Amino acid sequence: MFSLDQPLFVAAGIRVSYLEAGLALAILATVLLCLTLVFAWRSLRGGRESGEAIAARTAMMEQRLAELSGQLRSFADGIASRDGHLARTLDQRLDLVARRTGDGLGQINERLAVIDRAQRNIAELTSKVVSLQDILSNKQARGAFGQARMEAIIRDGLPMGVYHFQPTLSNGTRPDCLVDLPETGRRLVIDAKFPLEAFSALKAARTEADSRAAAQRLRQDVAKHIKDISGKYLIPGETHDTAVMFVPSEAIYADLYEHFEDVIQYAHRARVIIASPNVMMLVVQTLQAVFKDVRMREQAGLIKAEVSAILEDVGRLHARVLDLQKHFGQANQDIEKITISAEKIAKRGFRIEQMDLPAPEVQPTMAGPRLAAGE
Repeated sequence: MFSLDQPLFVAAGIRVSYLEAGLALAILATVLLCLTLVFAWRSLRGGRESGEAIAARTAMMEQRLAELSGQLRSFADGIASRDGHLARTLDQRLDLVARRTGDGLGQINERLAVIDRAQRNIAELTSKVVSLQDILSNKQARGAFGQARMEAIIRDGLPMGVYHFQPTLSNGTRPDCLVDLPETGRRLVIDAKFPLEAFSALKAARTEADSRAAAQRLRQDVAKHIKDISGKYLIPGETHDTAVMFVPSEAIYADLYEHFEDVIQYAHRARVIIASPNVMMLVVQTLQAVFKDVRMREQAGLIKAEVSAILEDVGRLHARVLDLQKHFGQANQDIEKITISAEKIAKRGFRIEQMDLPAPEVQPTMAGPRLAAGE
């Protein structure tokens, strides 16, 4: 919007606004009018000038006042035109600024929405991390967590019917999972419970003595768990000679193999395989290959039996074709004999037809003489 405080021009560092310029012109006009009146008064007072001179001066002053009024009017018109142009320019600039501001606000809103979604995702991840910590700190919840991960790997990799969760063995124990091995009648035991308290104590240790105590506790806890698996789940004739102890964390698995080689060797001697999720997937893939090979051998046996049956059918078909061929040969011989007899009969008839035999006499009938006598 136009304002009278806006600068009209700036010269030599001096800023002159429209209001200041208008006031200066008004003061100048007032001063000129006052000077004119003073001069007129002095002339009247002194009496030295004639009435015509006074009239001439008055006319000149009126002319100057008219010129000054015209200049002021043109200056006001110029200010009005500049005011309209400035108002239009300001309106255009304000519209452009408003559009740019609207676009910027839209982009800001979009970015705020992205930031809001990111904050929600961070909050969800934070809650999940907290819940995972709660799961790992609670022994029962940790066992359920390991059981769930193990079951997911087994279900994704093995066909239905070859695995069982929480079954009961002949000695009354209940392993976490049993996998029926083909052609052996035995089952592979998978245990998903793992002692994590010692690992947590080892990670939380701050002194060397605490670290040694936590490491010793870890060896004892893991060795006891390995011994329990070997003693409860390895049943001769019922389960496989080797069991699997599932560790639901790759980091714990790496720590075991890096810092506790004696525990790993003890597990090997006890015929217990320690498996992380990746190793468990490798075991499942190996079982997949075994089951596939067994199914292929079964299908190959079925195909062999079917091929043998087909060969028997082909042998019977060949024998029957030979029999049919014999029947056709005998039939051809009979037809040839019939053809020879027919030709002989035809020849005899032809010879009979060619013989010159006298015509037979016609014997009179009983009606003939009676007719002759009547005549």
